[in-house]
Amino acid sequence: MIQTAVLGFPRIGPDRELKRALEQHWAGRITDQELEDAASSIRRSNLTGAAAAGIDILPSNDFSLYDHVLDTAVMVGAIPKRFATDGEAVDRGRYFALARGNASAPPLEMTKWLDTNYHYLVPELSEDTLFRLDARKPLREFREALDWGFQTRPVLLGPVSFLLLAKMHQGRRETLALLDQLLPVYAELLSELSHAGATEVQIDEPCLVRDLTEDAIGELERSWARMAASSSLELVLTTYFGGLGRWLNRVLALPAAEFHLDLVRDPAQLEPALASLRSDARLSLGIIDGRNVWITDLETVVTKVEPVIERLGESRVRLGPSCSLLHVPYSAAREAAIEPQVRSWLAFGAEKLGELDLLKRALGMDSSARHQVLAANREAILARRQSERVNSAHVAQQLEAVAPDHLTRRSDYAQRSKAQAKILELPELPTTTIGSFPQTQEIREARQRARQGELDADGYDAFLRDEIAAVIRRQEEMGLDVLVHGEAERNDMVEYFAEHLNGFVVSAYGWVQSYGSRCVKPPILYGDVDRPAPMTVRWWEHAQRCTPKPVKGMLTGPVTILQWSFVRDDQPRSVTCQQIALAVRSETLDLERAGAKVIQIDEPALREGLPLRATEQDPYLRWAIDCFRLAANGVADITQLHTHMCYSEFNEILEHIARLDADVISIEASRSQMELLDAFQDFRYPNGIGPGVYDIHSPRVPSVDEIVHLIRQAEQRIPREQLWVNPDCGLKTRRWEQVTPALAHLVEAARHCRADSAGR
Repeated sequence: MIQTAVLGFPRIGPDRELKRALEQHWAGRITDQELEDAASSIRRSNLTGAAAAGIDILPSNDFSLYDHVLDTAVMVGAIPKRFATDGEAVDRGRYFALARGNASAPPLEMTKWLDTNYHYLVPELSEDTLFRLDARKPLREFREALDWGFQTRPVLLGPVSFLLLAKMHQGRRETLALLDQLLPVYAELLSELSHAGATEVQIDEPCLVRDLTEDAIGELERSWARMAASSSLELVLTTYFGGLGRWLNRVLALPAAEFHLDLVRDPAQLEPALASLRSDARLSLGIIDGRNVWITDLETVVTKVEPVIERLGESRVRLGPSCSLLHVPYSAAREAAIEPQVRSWLAFGAEKLGELDLLKRALGMDSSARHQVLAANREAILARRQSERVNSAHVAQQLEAVAPDHLTRRSDYAQRSKAQAKILELPELPTTTIGSFPQTQEIREARQRARQGELDADGYDAFLRDEIAAVIRRQEEMGLDVLVHGEAERNDMVEYFAEHLNGFVVSAYGWVQSYGSRCVKPPILYGDVDRPAPMTVRWWEHAQRCTPKPVKGMLTGPVTILQWSFVRDDQPRSVTCQQIALAVRSETLDLERAGAKVIQIDEPALREGLPLRATEQDPYLRWAIDCFRLAANGVADITQLHTHMCYSEFNEILEHIARLDADVISIEASRSQMELLDAFQDFRYPNGIGPGVYDIHSPRVPSVDEIVHLIRQAEQRIPREQLWVNPDCGLKTRRWEQVTPALAHLVEAARHCRADSAGR
């Protein structure tokens, strides 16, 4: 019978056991061994569940305590000098210092994993990087699985993708110039895995779905030739998040025993792959969507897979998800609060394993038996297509009424900024924050009590009003210029809005990892989107009554709501985004009518949604930018519009970012020491810019001198009259004992720079 495989599992545990263990470990409440025991329990549960579901090929070394790219950097010895100690192995403390920083050293930069909302740590390389193997983790997890009775396929990030995902911290050479130094480490690792009992190894090369040069493909060919020559292991080359494009034939000529293709993102690559596949190689078909939560139309998949089996034979075909299941929650069966019909349309990780097993069994049946065994799947697919809950005539009418003038401000930025300056009366280098403040234990407990009925609506409202008033007082004491209400009422910047919009359902257990211990619970967008009532206005009004200073109205933008949800797959994403934009537009106008002079519409996911192939990027950017403009541009000139973007490589899309026409854009910049602003300098970005000067993803509290240095770095690139001073991102995940001194230092640094300028 045909075999099934899984490329990787969720890591956090079905009840976020890893998150809790990590945070207890960082707080010093559990030991290294207790943390490892918690991690081991998750790994064993993943393997046991998949084996019970009938999966044939199981992974190991797909797990990480923080991030798999960081794990690879540690495995090959790519440790920046500020963390290195004379070639000693990286212990647990130094591992987490690389991810989170410490008192003496900032952490590695962090950015998005290709086009997902998962964040990876960017390896820092230099011309004198000395790669050396530390094989403890992959060997330990392979042997651990053997002890439990599982023969696994170790997962490695391939050498070419590792180098392409890294940055050259010093020197002018490209990272791929270090390939010759890196390949011996991979050869040594493959040898050790073979000696440990592995028979095949999964080598992920996700960068193959990006636009690569001829030189990069040549280096890929050289690396695989060397790895294959150095080992008797079967090498499985794995790609995902797109197709191989123009390089398909050359990739399939590599000395791999098996090639995995993402046929969800690029189904058209199957036929040319079959024509090009070597006669001694296997093909792994990624036909279950590993990025989204909808059930698979198994009858349609059968009609596509059967010809492949007839052509290649069962022994040369494997079936699997399109990518690792890292990007989906554990099990939809637990979601008792989701209406049964909608729940029947969902497939989380456990259900996807079940789909693979059902598909494998169906392929071995005659047509009559297959029709019967796929009956439940067929009925659910049909019910979703025909459901009246999915499509709304009212929303369709709203879309038809959108006109070009809905996308433009009334005046250009030069005129608007003068009008806003008169109203707001802000100093040079105005200070603000991005939006959220710490979600304390008290806030979380109150929210939980309200959900469980232990705290009535009036009591919960009173609690939130007190929290908002306290946050306003704290900001006034710090001396910030433009305040925020702190978002105490919001569990998440997307989920909160999903709870107030038609067309969404929110899961109870649908957590996925964003980075480290940070987990998110993406809403499920199943139908047409509409806003039945205002969502944020009353909280903004309460905050503004607490202070004479301007308070920003805080909204999440349409592209980010789209990107950070599990989105319906039955219509173009552009249409769904436009529906969300209309809902956000209504909220923007209601905030303005209530008196908000500053409104921030966050779009941290704008760059994340950019297709990986250049040929597909302009169409996306056109509709994405238009959706932001539709959400934002109904306001008067005196209303100052802000947006926020983080972890984005802006160089290639700056013209599009300028077309957002936000009055102020705030961006992550502190970990790169303002290098990100070089792009804004070269482009001469016309509007206001707030480059982050406080890295909120690290527990470090930056000193006044550090922030002054960053502000001066920014002023070398951007005229002072355009600059704002703010953190990199929202402060939800930090503690007040970190936030209070950090923001006090931020305000003091801004005042120092103003005074320094005045004295010249």
